[in-house]
Amino acid sequence: MHFVAGTDTGIGKTLVSCALLHALRAQGIAAVGMKPVASGAERHADGRLHNEDADALAQASGMAQPSALTNPYLFERPLAPHVAAEREGRSIARDVVLDALSQLRRQAAHVVVEGVGGFVVPLGDDWTTADLAIDIGAPVVLVVGLRLGCISHALLTAEAIRSRGLTLAGWVANCQPDGMLEQDATIFALKVRLNAPFLGIIPRLSGADAQTASRLLDIQPLLTVS
Repeated sequence: MHFVAGTDTGIGKTLVSCALLHALRAQGIAAVGMKPVASGAERHADGRLHNEDADALAQASGMAQPSALTNPYLFERPLAPHVAAEREGRSIARDVVLDALSQLRRQAAHVVVEGVGGFVVPLGDDWTTADLAIDIGAPVVLVVGLRLGCISHALLTAEAIRSRGLTLAGWVANCQPDGMLEQDATIFALKVRLNAPFLGIIPRLSGADAQTASRLLDIQPLLTVS
């Protein structure tokens, strides 16, 4: 099992999570994706709310599971999770998320849990996504969106992960739409300072093709820390 965190929102956590699922499945490992909390959804013809990230994880998974397990909390408005929950008169319960995860772990050999936003995002008055990562206790994969400022964001996030007693199992560099100057120098600086396996770089892909991205990642370091 792995927890996928990001240096910020919108930097490719879902693409990387789906790529990891494809890579695990390519090695014959039964893997399923989980998005415990998602904000921003549209109602489809089936009458149900759908979130693009949660749907992508479901499609990349090796087995079909009920959305109540793979995405126990889905909010219609694209807001911070605790705000979205408050606007709908709901709350995000720890035990619901952890029970869903427990059921998934009984069904699959490997669960890829995608966080929401950055690493420390409020889920309620008294807990955050970082607390969820601690509850799960899984090694963390960090997605670094390559843009100006990402070195500081990545180092601070790595520090936050390790300070909570969690293992940084590896990191992925994900190229952003507008690109960045001195990209190679930035990746080198991160390799030197993050002190964790570099799993690969994902260039800008047409249609955000997770299956193609999976072939660009080296997941072997993750298979020894799961």
